[in-house]
Amino acid sequence: MKRFFSAIALVFGAIALMVTNMASPAFAGDAAAGQGIFANNCAACHIGGGNVVNAAKTLKQDDLKANGKDTLEAVVTQVTNGNGAMPAFGGKLSAEDIENVATYVLDQSSKGW
Repeated sequence: MKRFFSAIALVFGAIALMVTNMASPAFAGDAAAGQGIFANNCAACHIGGGNVVNAAKTLKQDDLKANGKDTLEAVVTQVTNGNGAMPAFGGKLSAEDIENVATYVLDQSSKGW
């Protein structure tokens, strides 16, 4: 019986550890640095997380998820290559700048802008 409770405690401990580690997303870039990059390059079309060109493709968390742009990799790809009305910034911004702005976008979307 003691073994049973030890096993249960171990399982619950592992689950608690996984949930704690998943509670706040960890992004690779620097959101503080990304804020300035966003202000200088993105805010004209995406002020406050919106989208002046296409209202269905905002930077709000629900729209990012709906459009498959809710991961660091997806946002980096979007910013680097552009798509539709959004221009590519791969030739204008460094890879580090793009990762920082992507981190900022995901951070802000998780906070509701």
